[in-house]
Amino acid sequence: METTLRGVGVSHGVAIGEVRHMGTAVLEPPARQIPAEEAEREQGRARQAVEAVAADLMARGNLAGGEAQAVLEAQALMAQDPELIAAVDRRIAVGSTAERAVYDAFAAYRDLLAGAGEYLAGRVADLDDVRNRIVARLLGVPMPGVPDSDEPYVLVARDLAPADTALLDPTLVLGFVTEEGGPTSHSAILARALGVPAVVALPGAVELAEGTVIAVDGSTGEIFVNPGEEKKAQLEASAAERKAALASATGPGATSDGHKVPLLANIGGPADVAAALAAGAEGVGLFRTEFLFLDDSKSAPSEGKQLESYRQVLEAFPEGRVVVRVLDAGADKALDFLTPADEPNPALGVRGLRTLLEHPEVLRTQLSALAKAAEGLPVYLEVMAPMVADRTDAKAFADACRAAGLRAKFGAMVEIPSAALRARSVLQEVEFLSLGTNDLAQYTFAADRQVGAVSRWQDPWQPALLDLVAIAAEAARAEGKSCGVCGEAASDPMLACVLTGLGVTSLSMGAASLPYVRATLAKYTLAQCERAAAAARAADGADEARAAAQAVLSGE
Repeated sequence: METTLRGVGVSHGVAIGEVRHMGTAVLEPPARQIPAEEAEREQGRARQAVEAVAADLMARGNLAGGEAQAVLEAQALMAQDPELIAAVDRRIAVGSTAERAVYDAFAAYRDLLAGAGEYLAGRVADLDDVRNRIVARLLGVPMPGVPDSDEPYVLVARDLAPADTALLDPTLVLGFVTEEGGPTSHSAILARALGVPAVVALPGAVELAEGTVIAVDGSTGEIFVNPGEEKKAQLEASAAERKAALASATGPGATSDGHKVPLLANIGGPADVAAALAAGAEGVGLFRTEFLFLDDSKSAPSEGKQLESYRQVLEAFPEGRVVVRVLDAGADKALDFLTPADEPNPALGVRGLRTLLEHPEVLRTQLSALAKAAEGLPVYLEVMAPMVADRTDAKAFADACRAAGLRAKFGAMVEIPSAALRARSVLQEVEFLSLGTNDLAQYTFAADRQVGAVSRWQDPWQPALLDLVAIAAEAARAEGKSCGVCGEAASDPMLACVLTGLGVTSLSMGAASLPYVRATLAKYTLAQCERAAAAARAADGADEARAAAQAVLSGE
């Protein structure tokens, strides 16, 4: 019997195929005592397994490249965490086997993070994956992971670790569905980069039987279980229509009546440039420089290393616009040399610009590297600070940019509600705003962006979030300055139209989403976008806002 389920669509497209489940997690190793004379040998086994897993994660990262590489390298560092290794050694010294010691040490650390209010939930999921890989190696059993199959399938899992998502083969994995996760989780971001249709936060996903035929609509978040021939034909026709629209939409972003909306790409480094150019990006709206710093969490990269990376990106967009976000360290992007280890609530502590102002030498080096990287290039460089809360923050950043001799526009990210509410004040110090809707939603609704249980408040269609976008965009218009969106909200084609109607002046997203947004935006006039935006803001919830905007744009 055909049934319909609904999760959160995080990567566009339609996939129809049989369910294949992710390999089962490693079973809990038995607790048994070892003689004291075997302790040293067991400690050696544990270290060898740790190093092998770390090397495997690094190798996977090198194969994947781009943002995936940075995520996997951070996971490798997690595996080699000296505190965790010391905890394993202590457990072995009092009689645990290597595999049991690893299991228990990771469990204790996991409980510690969960007890901190789950603000590091994303790292908890990654920690579980590292633990499973080390224990599997010690037990001599297959690694948990993507199933072997000669035929294409839809992958279903409780959650997907970055190590699995990064190397999905899109010729075999038609799409994926997870029970956990949210629209801004690592797996969701990597799915969009791969162009694989994906739905997350689907209740009961793991209960779908192996071999069941399902249809996944990554745009709507709908899952059709045992779809009939009519439903399959309808979905395939819709997918074909989207593909044709994508092929016909080329050139700069604009509404059907010629209102220009530059469409830019979000990137993590030089490895992401090729995909952005292939998708027709008009520039870069968010260059996440923290991925460069994650190569070594114990020290900042040298000015020379930074300069080389920045120069490669800037050279790729001659006479284009490149917006660089300076280091956003803290919360789930902890760096040993910057991030306090004992913060009880990292997402609300010393993060982003606050961290840089406490470590001015790190900011100074980065700004100097950016200034030198742009020398002699016709590129339009813009540099923005993360986690700006007020005018004082904005002034401190602008002063630092000027002191570094940076010839660029200085901007502020709007990720904290106070910055949106006081946007005109912030704009007295900087020349543009960029809305980071992922964090803006997190702080507006007190809903951790990595926790699937609160994903409904991470939905960028929430009217309260749209209100804050409208406030910031209106402030920028009043000051004669620009206000873009670089959060994942921009990757939703219909929402991109609404954001345009709210007064946003540019949209930045993962490269895979650019054709969808370009094609959709070109179908509507600016007036239609404005009416859709007004209808969405008048709604009381995300689903109602989405439906109201859809009704306006479809002429209902």
